[in-house]
Amino acid sequence: MITIKSEKEIELMRHAGYLVSLTHQYLKPFIKPGITTKELDELAEEFIRAHDGVPTCKGYEGFPASLCTSINDEVVHGIPSNRKLKNGDIITIDMVIGYHGYQGDAAWTYAVGTVNEQKKYLMEHTEKSLYEGIKMVKSGAHIGDISHAIEEYATNHHLGVVKELVGHGIGTEMHESPDVPNYGHPGTGPRLKEGMIICIEPMLNLGSRYVGILDDNWTIVTEDGKPSAHYEHTVLVTKDGYEILTPRLD
Repeated sequence: MITIKSEKEIELMRHAGYLVSLTHQYLKPFIKPGITTKELDELAEEFIRAHDGVPTCKGYEGFPASLCTSINDEVVHGIPSNRKLKNGDIITIDMVIGYHGYQGDAAWTYAVGTVNEQKKYLMEHTEKSLYEGIKMVKSGAHIGDISHAIEEYATNHHLGVVKELVGHGIGTEMHESPDVPNYGHPGTGPRLKEGMIICIEPMLNLGSRYVGILDDNWTIVTEDGKPSAHYEHTVLVTKDGYEILTPRLD
């Protein structure tokens, strides 16, 4: 069921989203060669709890960490470990933070040290595709309008659109209705209404769109081993447009 949030609920989710943004900003200086993804996870959990938040991913369906840390060809759901980041890597950090029972969710891909031009291209245009989708958000529009805008931008820039993974509604639960695919046709899917809150999150590959899953049953990787990027915002539908609840603080 798609829910419409009250003003009180929106305010709680606005704060949850701000905590997500604040935690991303806090982690940025630590994302450099030599640090382990487990160390990043520990830093994040300590920071989240110190700010009256709850790391929702930890324990979710058995997931063991506060962050998803996905490196290079890992698309989503990478598990923090003793793996050290290397110069030239890209890493997606995806986090969900609960605040007084309501959730905020955002993923951003970061360069580790100096990355090559292909990875820069992938990051730039994956992030831009996110904003192409967000531009479509307003009361009365359709989910398919968002989906089509992302797919069209990605296709025009020769990037593979992962179809097995989609955005979603969000509220007291991390994942709520509706699904928000990164491909589709304008004018299709549920109609957006003022007070709905959704997560829009293109996951684009430098090569083909096809993915597989590792033996840990969490980490999704590209089939061809080429890099993937992932950007996500939590977005409130307003009467005339939208509000991003997880703003970039940089």
